[in-house]
Amino acid sequence: MRWLFVLVGAAILAAVAAVVVVLPSDRPSRPVSRQTVPTPSATFPTPQVSAVTDSCGTFDTGEKAPYAVTGYWVTPTSNPCTWRKQLQEIHNVGGDTVIRIGYGLQYRAVDDEGRVLDKDGELDTLYRDCEEDGLSCHDAAERDLKKAGAGNRVARTYVYRTDEAFGDDLFRCATMEHRVMSAKRVYYRLLAPMDGSDDATCDFTKPRPYDLIIVAGATRKGDGEVKDSLTTLLDLGDQFGIRIFPALPLAPRQRDNQTRANPEHIDTLTTLTRRILQDYGVRFAGRDSLGGVYQPFEVQMAATLASNPTLQVYAGQHDIVQQELPGKPILISPYLDARKRVPFGQTPKQVAAAFKALALTGVGIIAPQDSRGTGKVGLFWPDERDQEVDERLRPVVGESTYGTAYHGSTRDYYREMALVREELVKGGRDVDLWANVEAFEPSGEEPCAAQGSRGKTDKKRLDQAVTMAGRYVQKIVSYMWSDFMTCGSPSLESEVMKDWARPIAVDAIRRGRDVQDGIEVRGYNLKGGTVTVEWESGARDLDVAAVGWLDDDPLEELPEGMQTAWVPFDWAQVPSGAWVRVGVKLPSGQETSERLHVRITS
Repeated sequence: MRWLFVLVGAAILAAVAAVVVVLPSDRPSRPVSRQTVPTPSATFPTPQVSAVTDSCGTFDTGEKAPYAVTGYWVTPTSNPCTWRKQLQEIHNVGGDTVIRIGYGLQYRAVDDEGRVLDKDGELDTLYRDCEEDGLSCHDAAERDLKKAGAGNRVARTYVYRTDEAFGDDLFRCATMEHRVMSAKRVYYRLLAPMDGSDDATCDFTKPRPYDLIIVAGATRKGDGEVKDSLTTLLDLGDQFGIRIFPALPLAPRQRDNQTRANPEHIDTLTTLTRRILQDYGVRFAGRDSLGGVYQPFEVQMAATLASNPTLQVYAGQHDIVQQELPGKPILISPYLDARKRVPFGQTPKQVAAAFKALALTGVGIIAPQDSRGTGKVGLFWPDERDQEVDERLRPVVGESTYGTAYHGSTRDYYREMALVREELVKGGRDVDLWANVEAFEPSGEEPCAAQGSRGKTDKKRLDQAVTMAGRYVQKIVSYMWSDFMTCGSPSLESEVMKDWARPIAVDAIRRGRDVQDGIEVRGYNLKGGTVTVEWESGARDLDVAAVGWLDDDPLEELPEGMQTAWVPFDWAQVPSGAWVRVGVKLPSGQETSERLHVRITS
């Protein structure tokens, strides 16, 4: 790892003045001592009770194996007991954040009877039962519009599916908008001008074209009861001490480029987003378990990102969130691609420029995917560039060395983004950098997901990903719990439960204390540990409790559970320019599975 020390205060500066850092860009300067306003990590809800008993069973709400990853994605489920089980499992391993996968707004054609068609031109059965007075919801809406003004018409039809049950604040104009109850599901009929203005006057006398948005909502039970899935999740969040990030609607995609939002439909997306958040603002005001909202539309972090219309989606939704849910951030999770052999592979500097472009949209949390699970970025140190890539990466980059395959390691990318973030925070732009470590492999003999070939990874590789994220992020989350943490035998979840106490070192810097030269190590589970320092011609084992000190209270902007250890070490015994490997081992025999690679010149 490219290594560098921090100059904190004049005394330290004088003590280390003779040290020359190999790569000065490796570490941001001292973090700004402030907490950004939209950051949800400052105060998390605590479990309401020690156990929950209901029709799903009895569930413990305590932590058993607190791991470095503290947030996970989950997929929607129709079974509330599944969610209860998942949140218990997530909290068992120290999770305090759940991010929900969402659905997209879709532009659709209708047939001669106004029935919604799917993408292949066939009748979409999900919206077939949306009927009023014997008419399809489309034709009923057009009838009502024409009654209000002869020149009115439905110009475009959109659909959006969810398992949520919205309140009355989803509607703006009661004369035209309402619920449509079918035997099995509740639908919501929304009508709005095509320009996204969402006119609050509800004046339908002037002829104009309208967008019809049909929302297929929560299902109905046999007794007609309709339950809201988000209320269920927030209640579970209260019980387990977990913050929930529900998904906002995704934007329709461009036909010729599925990675970009279609500008033709952004105004309609704005209308739907505003309506949903108005409803949230009324029903969930003051709910601590609502951590913020998640925009699932993924973009690649590239130098050209500023011209991507998807950023209009982020900016527009940010404005609405601040109006309807003040203080709650939008979370996005773009992806990296560091491959050299593809024309769209990006360098760390290019990704850092993309981070700035994303932050300027106003989003509060940017959680870049480390992209190791997809094989688009590797986990390696500078002195490992000539080594062959992990064989699990070969389906993506072939037989190659890391230096040939990639522009940089994930650590290089998070470091550069952290530098940009620090500049933005100093300038008054509130944004957090999280690491989304992918808990899967590019392929596997037993694929974990229902679709695709992605397979199970192991805790050793996940520890490595945490190590590479280093000190540069405020929180570590993972895509995802559903499937990837629970598949295989043993599952990754069971590996974490068994091995959670293993130390993970994420950072080592040269730092003196009083008149002693020394080394400072940051990481997880360092208590009772021994710092191991090894180089080509020597090695030292330094017991923290016997010769150094341990700080259990991390700095404000470091991830939950981070600790700092210091031990005396004479760096003069290490040849100038030599690579040094730093790890931590515990009396239990557990030691860091990934050692830090550092070097200095003096």
